[in-house]
This record gives sequence, C-alpha cells and structure tokens, in this order.
Amino acid sequence: MDSQRTVKRQSTYSGIGLHTGNITSVTFRPAPPNSGIRFVRSDLPGNPGVEANIKNVVSVARGTTLGNGNFQIQTVEHIMATLCGLGIDNIIVEVNADEPPVADGSGLAFVETLEKAGIEEQNVEKDYFVISEPVRFSNEDVHLVILPSDEFRVSATIDYKHPILRSQYGSFIITKETFEKEIAPARTYCFEHEIESLKRRGLARGGSLDNAVVIGQDGIHNKELRFPDEFVRHKILDLIGDLYLVGKPFKAHVIAIRCGHAANIALTRKLGQLLDKSISHRTTRVLKGDFVGKVLDLEQIQSIIPHRPPFLFVDKIIMSENMTKALGFKNLTINEEYFRGHFPNYPIMPGVLIVESMAQTSCVLFLARSELRKKLPYFMAIREVKFRKPVFPGDQLQLEVEVTRARVRGGKIQGKAYVRNELVAEAEFMFSLVDR
Repeated sequence: MDSQRTVKRQSTYSGIGLHTGNITSVTFRPAPPNSGIRFVRSDLPGNPGVEANIKNVVSVARGTTLGNGNFQIQTVEHIMATLCGLGIDNIIVEVNADEPPVADGSGLAFVETLEKAGIEEQNVEKDYFVISEPVRFSNEDVHLVILPSDEFRVSATIDYKHPILRSQYGSFIITKETFEKEIAPARTYCFEHEIESLKRRGLARGGSLDNAVVIGQDGIHNKELRFPDEFVRHKILDLIGDLYLVGKPFKAHVIAIRCGHAANIALTRKLGQLLDKSISHRTTRVLKGDFVGKVLDLEQIQSIIPHRPPFLFVDKIIMSENMTKALGFKNLTINEEYFRGHFPNYPIMPGVLIVESMAQTSCVLFLARSELRKKLPYFMAIREVKFRKPVFPGDQLQLEVEVTRARVRGGKIQGKAYVRNELVAEAEFMFSLVDR
C-alpha cells in the first residue's frame, strides 16, 4: 500500500516573481490526510485560499493561474510538478504575493525546500487516478493522449522551426528519484524575439538569465545547459504540474507533442470531467426518489430540537415521507467562530462538528414525530466514524441520515456528510430517548 504524504514541518523559500518582478516567498505547511493541496494568500485580509484543482484554473497565459473570487495566484505549475514528483498529496502552500518565486526557473529550489521540511508518510492509502481508457486532446499540430499504464510515464516531443532549437524528445518513468535528478533541474525558456512582447503585456518583469534560458537566432545566451535536451525536460515539468491539478496522482502514460499550458489544461479538464463522472457513479445518494416530503426551515428546526446558535449546525432539512430518512444542509461561511482558531491561515471545519451536524439532523428526524416531541435524544455511542475530506468556508454540507433501527426508547442512525457529491465523513449513531 502506498501511503499519502505531507511535510513534517513548515519551510520557506523567498525570491523574485517571474512575471511581477516582486520579492515573494512561499511557505509549505503540513496538512491532514485527504485534504489535498491548497494555496493560501497570506498577504490578503482573511488569508483566502484556493484548492489546487482544475476547476479553479482561470488563466494559462505564459503559466497556469489559479483563482478564487477576487484573488489569483500565478505560475503554480513548477510547485505543482514538484509536489507530484515528490509524491506529496496533502499540503498548504502559503504565498505572500500573487505568484511564488521563480527561483532559477526550475523545480530544484522547491525540491530542496520541501526536503528541508521533511516528507512524512500518513496512515492513509494514496488514492491514484487510474486511467482505464485513452483520453485525447488535439488542436491543429498539438496532440496529447493519456493511456492506461501500471506506472506514471511522460513522453514528450517539442518541434520548433528555429535554427537553434528544432526537435527534442524525452520519455521518463516519474519516480521521486527520477524527478529530482532528471526533471526538476530543467529550467524555463523563451525565445529572444518573445521578450519585448512579454514585457509589453506586463509579463516577465522578473525574468533574467538567472531564471530562464534565452534562445537567440545565433545561439543560447546562457553559459551552458544542464542537459542537452533541457527544453523538452522543462516541457515535461510543466506538463506534470498542470496534470496534477486533476487532484490525484496518476498511473498512466502521457504522450505529448508540441504541448503547452493551454493544451495541458484542456487535457486535464477532460480528465477532471471523467473523474467527476466516476465519483458520481460510485456515490449512492439517498436523495433520489425519497425526499418528496416536508421541508423544514431554520425556525421549524428550532421548534423541534433545543440547539441554538452558535451551536446549531443545520440550516434546512428535508424529511422523507415515511420519516426514516432526512437530508440536512449547512452553509459554511468564514464568519463561523471556530474558523478563527481551526486553523489560523488554513480554516477547516472541525471533524467533531461535522459529526454534530449529522447528529442534529438525526435528532430532528426522530423528534419530528408528534408522539416524540416531548422527548430528548441522548447519544449513547458514535461508531465507525471516518473522515474522508476536509470541509472549508464556502462549502455546503449535505447531511444524509437514515434510521436503521427504531425502538420506543431509542434507536440507531447511519449518517453521511457530502460536499459537492463527495463523501467527506460518515458515522453510526446510537441514542436513547428520555423525557425533557
């Protein structure tokens, strides 16, 4: 079993931003299992964050940009590639500007910073995205295909009509060791004739021969290359980073011809749609066909159970007609008091409160019966509790509960919590009914 990974402690790297030219820093922090990769802007009020996911890509202009509402983080591909190459599944990436440092234009500085933090295995199995059939993207002379494989391999070809850089091909099985030695050192590059155009567009303000390989008509301006095929290796670095935005590590063979960020992201979007369909197919929802009964608003909920803000964790409930199932909703905002301390700079809903949300929905389900209105449920046991994914401000919890055993003096309920159709937590509740 391959285990999920995070870092043991925080570690920071500072340097210049490629496009803004500003001094910026990136800090890597540990994150719990199944939480994924999350970028946080520490320079903005409230330290807003964005999940490193294809759904949050807002631009591919000379780099991949993530956005969430009113803020963005540019050029995340080198960090994403490094996290993928080192096998890191869960981490907080805190940036104090709108882009991380470019370093020397490669992934080496991020490899060194993460290894300084130490890589720690977590006691949760790694969740691979296993490709079962080919997925393709083509646009004129750009072609990408991802094929089923028992390992993660990337093969890429670049082809330019340029006197200095013409065709290069590279193919690598991506392991931690291969990534560190063969892919991470490859630097970003551009052609000399592109520089003025980039600067007119407000890009590459921090670019120099210290962080990019510049190709002129008569030769390469840098003193030397790190590999004879450094250019195709850097394309592979970018491709790995863009693909990792699907949200899971791969077991697949990726073949790319003349790829760039736009094509990489287009392929990753197709993979994301495939993954969403797979999750939707695997997720059994009790909502279908059952919830045609009464809808309880907040006032009605408070007339049934004694819980009150700030310890009321369900906003609306739909009861099934036979009153054996219920669907509760809890809308989360950054204003929830517990987000201030759980955790600073990385707000997530405490797992115990997710369980409490399911428990309160269960209480309403039982006490909504007229003959039980004068009762109060005391929980006797909570069993088989599992937390699958973290829950963030802005999420809506869907709380699905079902009575599996009902008796005069108590019962048993199975509860599940979802966010966007993905299971985030589940538990079994046993309770006793007493007079109020």
